[in-house]
Amino acid sequence: MTMNALKNRQSGIALVIALVLLLAISLVGLASIRGTTLQEKMSSNLQDRDIAFQAAEAALRIAERRIADTTADIWHDCSLGGVTCEALPTGSSVPWQTVDAGTAADEFDAGALAAAQPQYVVENMGLWPDPTSNTGVNLSGAASQYGAQGTSTTINFYRVTARSADPSVASDRAIVVLQTWVRG
Repeated sequence: MTMNALKNRQSGIALVIALVLLLAISLVGLASIRGTTLQEKMSSNLQDRDIAFQAAEAALRIAERRIADTTADIWHDCSLGGVTCEALPTGSSVPWQTVDAGTAADEFDAGALAAAQPQYVVENMGLWPDPTSNTGVNLSGAASQYGAQGTSTTINFYRVTARSADPSVASDRAIVVLQTWVRG
């Protein structure tokens, strides 16, 4: 075989190998771009959730302060007979309070990154034995036989539920709901 015939036979192989390598590098690049895009979405969602958590926590603190400062008409009364209070208040019958924007003690500015101003609802759960009272909470069952008084004081308890925003306003954003019980 002459040198000229061998050269004509191998001239197309280098082009095919170069195209296969280019295709492989392109696929690796596309996978890398897709992974980076997914990481950006995840970090954005995490930031949105953190901002929502901070807003809900601020609403919770404001509601707790309002309970400590006043017993004004800020709650939904669950202590009445025939009133049903769900574990997680929902619906339009629940009197959600939107936190005022500002920097005062009972205000919170959610800022431009938040979905909306946070909200809270305070529910009066009725009278319960006061766990901090020393008037018989820790007495044994036979203590009354020996002259001890088995009475305990009662105190109002309130259930505070706070959410980072109204879900109907911020349907495409993270919503965080926090709940706590507060002694009145």
